Amino acid sequence: MSDADFTLLPDLAVRTLGGAVLWADDESFAERENLIRPEAATYSPATFGHKGQVYDGWETLRQRGEDGGHPPIDACHTAIIRLGVPGVIKGVVVDTAWFKGNYPPEVSVDAIAMPGHPSVDELVAAEGWTTLVDRAKVDGDSENPFGVDSSQRFTHVRLRMFPDGGIARLRVHGVAKPDPAWLEAGPFDLAAIENGGLVADCSNRFYSHPQNVLMPGRARSMGDGWETARRRDKNTNDWVLVRLAEEGVITAAEIDTSYFLFNSPGAGSLTGIRADGTEVELLGRTRLQPDTRHRFLIDAADPVLSVRLDAYPDGGLARLRLYGTLTDGARARLRAELDNERA
Repeated sequence: MSDADFTLLPDLAVRTLGGAVLWADDESFAERENLIRPEAATYSPATFGHKGQVYDGWETLRQRGEDGGHPPIDACHTAIIRLGVPGVIKGVVVDTAWFKGNYPPEVSVDAIAMPGHPSVDELVAAEGWTTLVDRAKVDGDSENPFGVDSSQRFTHVRLRMFPDGGIARLRVHGVAKPDPAWLEAGPFDLAAIENGGLVADCSNRFYSHPQNVLMPGRARSMGDGWETARRRDKNTNDWVLVRLAEEGVITAAEIDTSYFLFNSPGAGSLTGIRADGTEVELLGRTRLQPDTRHRFLIDAADPVLSVRLDAYPDGGLARLRLYGTLTDGARARLRAELDNERA
């Protein structure tokens, strides 16, 4: 997957998905928690606090050598981030936005899979970290993308800067892989990113990212959903294709147009795609209202792997929920996949 492609995948570390910056060995100038804020970093010149210019990022002190000069070549500062949901990482972006004279010249990124809820001390002392990005040069005030070639499932990442400086954001793009035992506990949202769902494709992403419709919780504003450009060509419509966590039977759906007051779709439909590529109607074309959570019971027993939501003719959606249960075959595949990773 190219650098341009992996950024279309969800950010598994973002705070809105449950990510957290658990530890950093230094945050003298700016707090580590800024690394995973969902919005782009901002900057207000001449906003000085007791620790200096206020930065929307993670900024450390200037390291020094024993003689008071330059630090040793291996000097670094480290932060550990827990992913919002475990997953396979396809690429990371180290964003140094607004850090122009104080960015680190080099960074590295490692990852590890640890079961349960390990403490900070356990993570800091842990062995077996896998290198995702070997020590590499970065530019200041820039998004620095690094593709990752790994099929492993990880729960935490470790970001290092050499020797010091500031990083605005860390984006960890990939595909969620939650514990199968959680998915077997009962009916759940098969489309949710936190459960392994993913937007595989869409017709238009002019205003905002389509992955937003699968994020946890309620949308906080119109900008927290997916909105398309105004469609002018007749007899066409916008659509989004969702790859489910695994094959399942959909029993209920929610199409949420919250905050879209004057630009919601006029109607919507849901079509399931079976394992053999054939389609089944889950919800026929149905009128939608602005700023409304629409809930529908689905009367279709066919197992599906993906679902296409068609929006007529265009507009914006806040969230899409597709509730159901896994098939026996899907449960077996997820279990075997996890067993192979642990072997």
